[in-house]
Amino acid sequence: MASGKQSPRQKMINLMYLVFIAMMALNMSKEVLTAFGMVNESLAESNLSVTERNIAAMAGLAAKAEEQPAKYVPLKEKAEQLHTLTTDFTTYIDNLKEKALEDIEGEDRQEYEAMDQSAKLDEYLFSSGQPSQAGKEFLAEIEKYRLGVANVLGEEFLQIGAEVRREFSTDPVVDSEGVKRPWLEYNFEGFPLIASLTKLTQMQGDAKSAENDALSSMLSGQLISEVSLTNYEAIVIPDKTAFFSGENFSGTVVLGRVDKTLQFDNVIINGRKIETTQAGQVQLNFPAGNVGEQQITGELQFKEGDSIVTIPVNNSYSVIPKPNSAVISADKMNVVYRGVSNPMTISIPGVGNVSANAPGLRSAGGAGNYVMDVTTLQAREVTINVSGELPGGERVSDSKTFRVKDIPRPVGTVRGEDGTVRMQRDNLAISTIGAALPDFDFNVDLRVTGFKISVPGQPSIQVRGQQLDAAAKAALGRAPRGSNIQIFDIEAQLAGGTNYKLKSVSPVIVELTN
Repeated sequence: MASGKQSPRQKMINLMYLVFIAMMALNMSKEVLTAFGMVNESLAESNLSVTERNIAAMAGLAAKAEEQPAKYVPLKEKAEQLHTLTTDFTTYIDNLKEKALEDIEGEDRQEYEAMDQSAKLDEYLFSSGQPSQAGKEFLAEIEKYRLGVANVLGEEFLQIGAEVRREFSTDPVVDSEGVKRPWLEYNFEGFPLIASLTKLTQMQGDAKSAENDALSSMLSGQLISEVSLTNYEAIVIPDKTAFFSGENFSGTVVLGRVDKTLQFDNVIINGRKIETTQAGQVQLNFPAGNVGEQQITGELQFKEGDSIVTIPVNNSYSVIPKPNSAVISADKMNVVYRGVSNPMTISIPGVGNVSANAPGLRSAGGAGNYVMDVTTLQAREVTINVSGELPGGERVSDSKTFRVKDIPRPVGTVRGEDGTVRMQRDNLAISTIGAALPDFDFNVDLRVTGFKISVPGQPSIQVRGQQLDAAAKAALGRAPRGSNIQIFDIEAQLAGGTNYKLKSVSPVIVELTN
């Protein structure tokens, strides 16, 4: 009559109960009534034992709910609803048994041989062959318990719920003669009082056993769910956090259990407390840091029993420069110039600290910024060697060769114009003679220190400085209209006192317009 998970002793008691029921169809002897009483006592003792186990299970579930609320509070609430239903039902049956025994006092309640009549309980449960108001109440209590337990257990514990529905069914029963009889009549009408009391005690045992089965299934089911392989995920752990083209990937694959109900009590990452935790996970969000390898250290803490369990966190990741432009290079334009400071940007992706060396190369401050001066270098090529350390300790190196070239040939200018310039003689007399580097990528300041001027029909005149002197102006005054005045042998040098010698400056021609 109880659920399928019964001890051998309980099964023996049930068998004895069925045998005694069968014997009741025969002449009921005093020994049989005494035997019913003994079975009732044994069932009562067994019920007390199950009650103690249920109380202990509820206490254990309550303790688990305090330690890990997200995981165990839903189970605890379900168990409390089930316990309330069971307690209410068994208390009702206790009152019903007390009603049946109200005329029997003290030690007389142990005189089972005298409990051979059915009148007391029949009068209480039946009226004119139909269930009395008390009988209807009894059936209603059974149905209330039956449906309540099944609803609480739901789909999650479907098998136990189905067993309760079957054990506490009050549907009509077909007797041995094939006659369909009401459940209450079939089970209680006309039976000796001690037999009815035993059956009521058995119903209490069935309810307590169902509660115990449900509590056991809740705890064991939670454990099975936690260790089930469906809660595991494959986690790939690389031996390092960055790999380069041409390398072999190396790492391991492990199984990690994902517990979405676990809530951490304290999470500390890189020295600060993390508040963002959800579904058994810790959400990290902090600045990645400088280029290079960075560490993640800390610990996860959660309560287990009376102690705090600490799980260390120790990992690393690589920070590489954010790509913000395409790498496009003209293969024939790897050139550095003498006489100027050539800016250079040197880096290795994924490496924070890079060292570079070459003749005339020096750091310009800031990550990857360098300046190269090859003014005194006589070679036609220069090689820059670069090296750095990857995450994990491996060193990498590379090099690149640049051609070394002189500054292009400057051109002479008058009033900032080069080539052939048309202007009035008075304007030429006061104009500044200069030199320029058209289309040169560097902003170079050239300073003219002297030049020669040639007026047609007159000897060339050497001028010191940047403007015509008195002799040059006098020769200019004698030039016919439309004459081409040639300014050549322009002497120019780089501003700033450098000793670099520029190539010869191209001449400039002025056509007089008056």
